[in-house]
Amino acid sequence: MPDSLRVRLDKWLWAARFFKTRGLAAEEIGRGRVSINGQVAKASREPKIGDLVLLRQGTVQRAVQVLALSHARGPAVAAQALYAETPASIAARLQVAEARRLGAEPAIAIEQGRPTKRNRRVLADWQRWSASAEDLQGDDPGAH
Repeated sequence: MPDSLRVRLDKWLWAARFFKTRGLAAEEIGRGRVSINGQVAKASREPKIGDLVLLRQGTVQRAVQVLALSHARGPAVAAQALYAETPASIAARLQVAEARRLGAEPAIAIEQGRPTKRNRRVLADWQRWSASAEDLQGDDPGAH
């Protein structure tokens, strides 16, 4: 294969803009989150045109077919010409995005957080002046 048609997988993932840096691409490959044609890949593996690359970006699993090879990272339009995402992958990605959009915000579920200074003072006053059940039993005027 001529050198112009050979490119490392980590460099191709970086050029296709799946990862911000080549180091991040190599790290994800090293963790086993990238495979080519169903086989876990190494960073030095050379993808070929037509290969199916499965990769995970956060919680999203993507499946893309290699359409072209590139050594250089260019504009987003040029990067998108390097691959074609499978229809099943697009549908799964949109489904995850919709579930995330419809999911409840975790902060909303918290009804009460840490009390404010004012709330702490009100609680302290209430606890200071409230009577417990034991205190009431001894002060019952009908019991004497």
